[in-house]
Amino acid sequence: MPKSKREKLLHMTQVSKKTREHKDRLFTRIRDAVPEYQYCYVVRLDNLRNQHLQEVRQALKNSRLFLGKTKLMARALGTAPEDALAPGIDGLAARYFHGSVGLLCSNTAPADVEAALAAIHPVDFARAGTVAPRAVVVPRGVLYSSAGTVPSEDDVPVSLALEPELRRLGMPTRLLNGKVVLEAAPEAAAATTEETDGQTTSEEDNTGSGSSSHFSKDGYVICRAGQTLDSRQSRLLRLFSICLSEFSVEVLAYWTAATGEVTELVPPPSTVSGSKSKTKTGGEQDAGEDVAIEDADEQ
Repeated sequence: MPKSKREKLLHMTQVSKKTREHKDRLFTRIRDAVPEYQYCYVVRLDNLRNQHLQEVRQALKNSRLFLGKTKLMARALGTAPEDALAPGIDGLAARYFHGSVGLLCSNTAPADVEAALAAIHPVDFARAGTVAPRAVVVPRGVLYSSAGTVPSEDDVPVSLALEPELRRLGMPTRLLNGKVVLEAAPEAAAATTEETDGQTTSEEDNTGSGSSSHFSKDGYVICRAGQTLDSRQSRLLRLFSICLSEFSVEVLAYWTAATGEVTELVPPPSTVSGSKSKTKTGGEQDAGEDVAIEDADEQ
């Protein structure tokens, strides 16, 4: 059907592009904050959600955490001795500001910072693009809300209202005696499924219901360990209340104001010139956005 020229596409979102003033403000805040603290840490944030930042704030109340474009943060610190904000800090900026990292300014000793951040690891639902840390297999028969992760006597059957969506997402389900039932694998699955090191594997395939790659001897395979999740898999995991994403903050290196030395705790990440990080650091913000996360009393 031809598209009318009178139709106009209206975007209902209210997301505005970061302005030059916003970037300059973040640049200035970083340069003003560094002289006030004894340590500057470069931290890597994995599977970040906005609500997780509240836990970081509570753990390090007297510190300031900045998230923004890595090039902007590195330039604020200085990437060479002649333009370094403080002696030796250029070694931190030139080597570690790549990927999903942030700048943490604090007077807290490194051992205490590492201990505080290591204690923060909330779990959440995995999103598309996340690498599955383990396999999730749904047993055949009556479907339960937790997909077999807890004993059936402690679980409840899946709601009948979810059956159409489960089928739409590729699971071979049907209604039987008032319950949602997962059908057995098609005969083709038995011929292509192999046993490897005690685990059942098969050729990867992205087709829908009935594909042999979605079945094992134990049931329907939502995902396998090490597999990058797509939107269909992440939705299935959410429907079964399975959390595979864990937020973590790791200190990569830190700079000490008293000595001007940079202490490396983790080898710097390998970088490719001109490449952009695709790793998500937040629910509504990426690693490349200019966002300054500071103490709650300063906002």
